Amino acid sequence: MFYLLWHTVAGNNAAVGGVWALILGLVAALVRFFVGSLVDPSGFGLSRWMSGCIDIVVLPALAPLVVYFALIFFKIISGTADFANFALLWLIPGAIIRSVSWSSLQDPILLILAPVLWTAIAVGVPFFINLIQNSHRLVIIPASLAIIIIPYAAANSYWAFFSQKNSLGILFLFVSAAPMLVSMTLSFIRGDY
Repeated sequence: MFYLLWHTVAGNNAAVGGVWALILGLVAALVRFFVGSLVDPSGFGLSRWMSGCIDIVVLPALAPLVVYFALIFFKIISGTADFANFALLWLIPGAIIRSVSWSSLQDPILLILAPVLWTAIAVGVPFFINLIQNSHRLVIIPASLAIIIIPYAAANSYWAFFSQKNSLGILFLFVSAAPMLVSMTLSFIRGDY
């Protein structure tokens, strides 16, 4: 549903790499489903944070951005690059498969928070990538740092909510989702819809 909202507000062309995004997203989701967890989460410490980072939040949302960059670099996809559309389309098959497998756990952190964090990364990181491409040199360093901070804040938000540290979870959720909200607001104000 967020993809449709994003497509309406941002007015981006989904045709550039859209089919690749759905196919590769489905393949990645199926591989992830059959492979299972890469990190065994035990307790509330570093292993839980690593599990959230690798298995649940960060790696699933950053993978489409890295793959899209590779497709553009090797000229498999040509045209105007749109990282956010590609990432959001890529995440659809994985979200469907994971919602079915996670629904038995009845855990709102997995069913609600994880997709929100995926979306925050999938839209927030491309926002700063576009800012780097279209800006002065003084903006490059803060925007590059923001690209690193968004996934880190998303992993911390997952860990904090899992550890029942809700105030920290909300703070990190705000940090990871703020660029997405700014990007949507700017697209709406500019009339890109």
